[in-house]
Amino acid sequence: MRQSSIILLCGSTLVVGLILGANFGTPALSRTVHADQAETSTSERLYRELGQEGTALQEGSTLLAKIAAVTAPAVVHIQSERRIPGKGKEEETGSGVIMTSSKASGFYVVTNGHVIDKTALESISIHLHDGRVIQPERVWADPQTDVAVLKINVPDLLSAKWGDSQKLGIGHMVLAMGSPFGLSRSVTLGIISAKGRRQLKLGQSDVLNQDFLQTDAAINPGNSGGPLIDLQGRVIGINTAIASSSGGNEGIGFSIPSHLAQRVMDQLLEFGVVHRAWIGVKLDERFDSKVAAKLKLSKAQGTRVNEVFPNSPAARAGLQFDDVVLSFDGVDVQDHDHLINLVSLSPIAKRIQVVVWRGGRKTMLTIILADRSEMPPTSDAPGQPEFGTPVRTMGLTVMPLDEDLAEELGYKPETRGLLILKIDADSSLGQRLEPNDVLEAVGRTPVASLDELEQALQETASRDSVVLHVHRATDDEASREQLVVWRRPQ
Repeated sequence: MRQSSIILLCGSTLVVGLILGANFGTPALSRTVHADQAETSTSERLYRELGQEGTALQEGSTLLAKIAAVTAPAVVHIQSERRIPGKGKEEETGSGVIMTSSKASGFYVVTNGHVIDKTALESISIHLHDGRVIQPERVWADPQTDVAVLKINVPDLLSAKWGDSQKLGIGHMVLAMGSPFGLSRSVTLGIISAKGRRQLKLGQSDVLNQDFLQTDAAINPGNSGGPLIDLQGRVIGINTAIASSSGGNEGIGFSIPSHLAQRVMDQLLEFGVVHRAWIGVKLDERFDSKVAAKLKLSKAQGTRVNEVFPNSPAARAGLQFDDVVLSFDGVDVQDHDHLINLVSLSPIAKRIQVVVWRGGRKTMLTIILADRSEMPPTSDAPGQPEFGTPVRTMGLTVMPLDEDLAEELGYKPETRGLLILKIDADSSLGQRLEPNDVLEAVGRTPVASLDELEQALQETASRDSVVLHVHRATDDEASREQLVVWRRPQ
């Protein structure tokens, strides 16, 4: 009896447990089901909203896709192969963009000069967007801007369109297109980080006209010559170089602005060369606040004139040594490279209003620009080595002294400096120096070459007077050193 009661009690407890478990477990299970249903409902609702509503990001993304689609057919990959004496074959890869010009009919690839430099036409391969590989019919190049133009002649080509780089502002979004590391049809996004970048060291090339756009859009090896595109799908730059410690993109890339690249392209197609204007001055590359203060300027602005070449447009206009060019044709001059760009890109024979700072006040001059190709040789290189080189700021004509010449003139063979060949009649040094004296140092800076002399003069430009170290040969087969104080012309 006791055993059957225990069994009955256990059975009753089990039933009650099942009932209670069922009653308490149902709400938890129900909540789980309802939560899953709610999450599914929310997910579906968000998908519907994303599909129906156009967000700013979606619209921007769609715009970028349209820009890439309209420009991509005009972007090409370029491979060139050239032979380097003593090194064998050298391969170069880059990018380019198909453009048209009002100066000539047909289609042309604009790229960087260094991509196809010293390469025969048959060794240049242009890979089109549709997979075709062609060779150019002709090549033009302008080393002073690193722009090259390749004529192509095949059917079914699409070209891009030029934009206006001068309307770009810092912060405007841009796309870089090309073939980085040979990966064709690559597109990256960034902004214009800066404008007017100059004085860049671009390998061994001598790029005179530097006015680069700076961008953080990824530019890597192989992007050279590819286009920089604005949000209207137009070419506003030709990608050229990067600043990198690793050899790859670090967010600092440089592009030739379209207003310069387009002008170079048009000139090459119309004339075969780029005509540049010239005024005939040598500018102070080291012009700074100290020199500006000496000239009674509140800050270093514009560019200082170190020398005015005779019979030049600047000389005819009345430009003088120590003038500071503040404005050129209504544009404020930032530095010497900026003025070089402004002058060289201006139309030849144009009358230009120039504002200079002279004697503590502004003066306006009118300069008629001349063609740089017609520049007299004495303007670019005032003298020939065998006849000496004029240093007009000092009123001297000098040449480097070598060992043979030193012995011939009575100096020790190891004597180094600049041999004085001539002293101008109006030079302040006329009473202290003689022909065949040797200028060894300016201040504490030795000068054994013309470049060293020019650098020393620039470094001491803020001083009214400078001590010159001079050697003079004597009759007793010796030489004596003397110190000469040179007062700069005011």
